[in-house]
Amino acid sequence: METSSAILINRTRLTETSLIVHWCSAEDGLFKTVAKGALQPKSPFAGRLDLFVTCEVVWARNPKTDLHTLREVHLTNPRLQLRASYLRVLAATYFSKLIDLVAEKETPLGGIHELLTLSLDYLVEHEPSERLVQRYETRLCSELGLGDGQKGAAALLHDVYHRPLPPQRKQLLEELAKIPKQESRSDRDFA
Repeated sequence: METSSAILINRTRLTETSLIVHWCSAEDGLFKTVAKGALQPKSPFAGRLDLFVTCEVVWARNPKTDLHTLREVHLTNPRLQLRASYLRVLAATYFSKLIDLVAEKETPLGGIHELLTLSLDYLVEHEPSERLVQRYETRLCSELGLGDGQKGAAALLHDVYHRPLPPQRKQLLEELAKIPKQESRSDRDFA
């Protein structure tokens, strides 16, 4: 059995009652677990497998595949206020999907995990901004050892990984463009 402090970044249905849960951990990196029976009413996982929660996860590594077995989940940071706004959820989704796009699976993520944690915690109390998105991308490039690039961090990520950025980026920036610009009381964000 292995234990990790991890952020739930994605989940998909496997069967009528089970889920595949994607996690991001500083020590174990990106890994997937099967939560057997998670969708049953009396499941020990009921109410604990929401997006963007941080948990202490107990799981059994599968030596034959990258799909491991989830044994226990203990919530440590539910980030309930993050769900108060569509823009916050959209930003959190983009940040998670971007890490999933660029990080190697099951490899320690130290600074990248910390960046995601800081970003999600920031979104609990604040609405996202275009500046936040750019800062996140720049810090991610820095953590990956890519520098910041002449054309910007988003273009650098696209060029280096040869894959389009998650569609949530475009959706988020379009939604943010609809909001009238206001004078910010603070020039600081999660960084």
